[in-house]
Amino acid sequence: MAQFINEKDATVTEAVDGVIQASGGALARLDGYPHIRVVVRNDWDKSRVALVSGGGSGHEPAHAGFVGRGMLTAAICGDVFASPSVDAVLAGILAVTGPAGCLLIVKNYTGDRLNFGLAAERARAFGLKVNMAIVDDDIALPDLPQPRGVAGTLFVHKITGALAESGASLDEVTRAAERVIAGTKSIGMSLDTCTVPGSPKEERIGLGKAELGLGIHGEAGAHQIDYHNAEQAVAAVTAKLSAVMEDAPHVVLLNNLGGASVLEMSILANELATSPIAGNLKLIVGPATMMTSLDMRGFSVSVYPLNTQDQALLTAPCDPSAWPGCKALKPVTVIALPDGLRPIQPIPSEHKPTADFLTRCCKILIDAETALNALDAKSGDGDTGSTLAGAARALIGAMNRLPLADHTQLFRAIGQELSQTMGGSSGVLLAIFFTAAGDAASSGLSMVAALKEGLNRMQQIGGAQPGDRTMVDALKPALEALESHGLAQAAQAARKGAIHTASITKAKAGRASYINAEQLQGHIDPGAEAVARLFEQLSA
Repeated sequence: MAQFINEKDATVTEAVDGVIQASGGALARLDGYPHIRVVVRNDWDKSRVALVSGGGSGHEPAHAGFVGRGMLTAAICGDVFASPSVDAVLAGILAVTGPAGCLLIVKNYTGDRLNFGLAAERARAFGLKVNMAIVDDDIALPDLPQPRGVAGTLFVHKITGALAESGASLDEVTRAAERVIAGTKSIGMSLDTCTVPGSPKEERIGLGKAELGLGIHGEAGAHQIDYHNAEQAVAAVTAKLSAVMEDAPHVVLLNNLGGASVLEMSILANELATSPIAGNLKLIVGPATMMTSLDMRGFSVSVYPLNTQDQALLTAPCDPSAWPGCKALKPVTVIALPDGLRPIQPIPSEHKPTADFLTRCCKILIDAETALNALDAKSGDGDTGSTLAGAARALIGAMNRLPLADHTQLFRAIGQELSQTMGGSSGVLLAIFFTAAGDAASSGLSMVAALKEGLNRMQQIGGAQPGDRTMVDALKPALEALESHGLAQAAQAARKGAIHTASITKAKAGRASYINAEQLQGHIDPGAEAVARLFEQLSA
């Protein structure tokens, strides 16, 4: 997979310089490139306990992104997924450690333990006070004698950082680190592996599978499980956590491992807030990208039991922008719609033939969802099928609320329902179409004539004309044929109009108007295809 990098060997040094140059002057680095890559606070005066962390790169924004007032004093950056050298760690210690001493916060990987440990010994030989705390929060393999250090490390950074900033001694800061490490539990899940710069991607996780209990260096998880949806993913993760959690208030950290979208992370947060452990979750950090595994499409959850002092330290102000804050986890607040916006509900009425006809139309669109999405992916954003199917499902769900025996009111009710349930411009346009058709029917026009008037209104407001490569190319000829020749001729006219859109290489409306001619050539507009399928199957 292509990546936005230059030379592989320069990846980390260029990334470090990018972080520093975008910090507004808050960060600096030590000399010694490319072997020594140490990011430090630019305002550090050695008057308080220094906090030094780091490890392999590829976990951004950790660790350099957490350097600043109230968190780390320095971050030592190794190559991607590789521990920094002893000299690099020692350089960082010597640069920031004063009489108050230094605490090294190290994730429990062999390379990090050895290199940070030897650097600490050498620093002590210089007469410096240096302690080391080993983070081992991963619970993926409960019988493992040396659990890995993963995203729970950020609890240690924040709590000890706030404590050190307040002037606490090295012993106090070290005891706090050890207390947080003892109480923190983490586990991760991913749907895909990561891509190491300059290396081929390992295709280890099959379709329909997820890996549970994986680390942050691309290594395999504890085991693979079937994947169904976000609810099931969170259930699998929280089941592992609940087995080791105390029955007490906790803070939870929801971390993006690098490749999940913000939308997905928000859904995971919602699932977490309603999960079996939700009753014990008081505060939340995230959802945010904090400790990644490059572009891994996964997430991790870390929990830590709260006390009053740690809650104050977690919520204390700090400078690093990578820290998303620690906030109370609260239920959804619902505020009533303002006066004038609450929709007026029509009086429901029964009419089985109309209900059957509407249901049939809706099922045709639902069945076409996948095909229409695939078609839209060639000329738009790939969601036409889902948008129409979602509206169709909502309409089926609202069937018992509709005035089925009064077609004038029914058109208006459908327009109202679509305006509430159907997203994007297509939802607005179809709402206009049906609402205008209802207005036309109320003046005595026939059903087909009313639908044609609805189309005219939709065109006036939306601006689309035949030849613009939209659903109008199929809908307009279909309605004209329907009025004079019947349903079978309407279906043929709709299909002819839809096929014609494949030869239109310049769209003048909709998202396809942003697509170049090569991508449009030979592909039917998905809105026109939806209209053609609807008429064809109704006439069958």
